[in-house]
Amino acid sequence: MARDRFHQVVKTALMKDGWIVTHDPLQIKVGGVDMEIDLGAERLLAAEREGKKIAVEVKSFLTSASAISEFHTALGQFINYRGALRREEPDRVLYLAVPDLTYNSFFQLDFPASMLEENKVKLIVYDIQLEKIVRWKV
Repeated sequence: MARDRFHQVVKTALMKDGWIVTHDPLQIKVGGVDMEIDLGAERLLAAEREGKKIAVEVKSFLTSASAISEFHTALGQFINYRGALRREEPDRVLYLAVPDLTYNSFFQLDFPASMLEENKVKLIVYDIQLEKIVRWKV
């Protein structure tokens, strides 16, 4: 499996935020299809997300020239993974993890922003240098 360049950054950021990474990757088999979501994590102690389970698909969006192409892929994966989780692990919430630079630029443009809203995409925005989650957008 080819890992996203910032896979470890997001894994570290989740742990810093109090999550326990339980799957790396989270493997799901649904309807005869095998899928791998980058990370699965649980949070057991924090009051806000007590007992929550999440799945996280990590994206880097490194080349602005193909941002829309990467966005198409990321959105398609998100929709498919969310559907698979609904069937196999309905208590697990899916997030798309994106760098803060991408979130603050490309994701603020009208089309990407409207597609995220229309498709109810939950985001984790991470700082690459600090290996830290800077925003949860649900």
